[in-house]
Amino acid sequence: MKKSARSLQAADRRGFTLIELLVVIAIIAIL
Repeated sequence: MKKSARSLQAADRRGFTLIELLVVIAIIAIL
């Protein structure tokens, strides 16, 4: 639990912008 939480936080900090960008692009494409 703790290890996964830490890894998830690290992944979010490093790739949040990229993931958010992809999500926004996907939503715009669907709309």
